[in-house]
Amino acid sequence: MAKFTVGFETTATPEQVKDALTDFTDRRTEIWQGLSKKKYEVYEVGETTAVIREGNDKPNVWARERYDWSKPGVVRWEVLESNFCNPGSSVQATFGPGRDGGSHVEIEWSRTGSNFRGRLMVVMMKVVGPRLIKGYIRKSLDAVATDAAQTAA
Repeated sequence: MAKFTVGFETTATPEQVKDALTDFTDRRTEIWQGLSKKKYEVYEVGETTAVIREGNDKPNVWARERYDWSKPGVVRWEVLESNFCNPGSSVQATFGPGRDGGSHVEIEWSRTGSNFRGRLMVVMMKVVGPRLIKGYIRKSLDAVATDAAQTAA
């Protein structure tokens, strides 16, 4: 199992963070450009939960996950089925007001590889994941904030 937590500031407001994390429309792969359009599938979306499949082309990974945003300031997604990690593996984003009108975000990443490739990926993520995840999510959220500001102008 690999587990790490990263924190960062983003220009996105807490509402924009929640909206970006829980946008299960066709826009999702535009917001989160690292996701594969081919692997993205929505199974169900409720008021505070969703079940979706998402992943990457390179490396070829996917997970069917249940998202839950029933607690204010928290979005958590847990693996139900995957080709690389065990069910129960999860990621949780906790967010609230940050400096200068943006948000402070904490990402807790906790995954267990289910096969050789998955275990190798999880070990690699333990080493490079904190920097990779922090940069990817902050860049995506900052872009959401920029788009919203341009639309409002």
